[in-house]
Amino acid sequence: MISSNIYPQLNKTRLAPTPSGYLHLGNVLSFIITATLAQKCGAGILLRIDDMDRERVRDEYLQDIFDTLNFLEIPYTEGPKDVQDFKDSWSQLHRMDAYNAALEQLKEQGDVFACRCSRAQLQQYADAGYPGTCLPLHISLNNKNISWRLNTAKDQLTSINIFPGYIQQEVLPPDMQNFVIRKKDGYPAYQLSSLCDDIHYGVDLIVRGQDLWASTIAQQYLAGRLGAEGFNKAVFYHHPLIKDSSGGKLSKSMGSTSIKFMREQGYKPSAVFSQIAAHIGLKGNFNNWQQLGDACFEIYSTT
Repeated sequence: MISSNIYPQLNKTRLAPTPSGYLHLGNVLSFIITATLAQKCGAGILLRIDDMDRERVRDEYLQDIFDTLNFLEIPYTEGPKDVQDFKDSWSQLHRMDAYNAALEQLKEQGDVFACRCSRAQLQQYADAGYPGTCLPLHISLNNKNISWRLNTAKDQLTSINIFPGYIQQEVLPPDMQNFVIRKKDGYPAYQLSSLCDDIHYGVDLIVRGQDLWASTIAQQYLAGRLGAEGFNKAVFYHHPLIKDSSGGKLSKSMGSTSIKFMREQGYKPSAVFSQIAAHIGLKGNFNNWQQLGDACFEIYSTT
């Protein structure tokens, strides 16, 4: 269990939703854990919306982020106040120069290679991980319809600071070997844009679901290749997920667990919090996010 006297003092964390669907109970649980940790660590909270998946971004999904945070009164101290403010000043499109500079640095270092594999081909490698099929082909990075991959070292150890205060060393898992850093559409891939944003905003507390552990390893590894020395001080906390009836993680396509659906059905915030509590094995009623957040840290271990 996490003792109340061991919370480190940190600078900033972030809420980082993606506008690719309506937010659900699992997203809110992550928001609550993030806000609770921020309070305990004296950290500010940045609302940083990841909108690099340009094919799936929709205005109604952006609006849903603001509606959900306002409805549940989950706070943040920095970031956009509404959809127009986000588009004008906070979209990841405004930081393309930083992403491209990181990509160019990796290119100049000889750390990237071009990949022309189709989705069907990549599906064949889903379990074992991408084996570097295109690495020996020396495809030009200037070709059209190719992605850029990081040429990774399979045995290199990466150190990760785990909340509340220990270091874990990991190697890249199979599904992160030679991971994509620029997509075929020319936009930066999630691993690169997320890392660059956290560096840009000075984020040093990163809260994620357990399903993103591989991404944490990949981003810390990438930070090392970019020489981002300051990022090695960032602290990570990975929380358990809310599961659906079949044991899988919740999907944004599951309308009945979306906050928008619940709001339109007349749910009050306390009913949403209590439903989240029931999913993670907590009994009782919860009137606000603070009560639920504190209760979460009564049952979650430091891992």
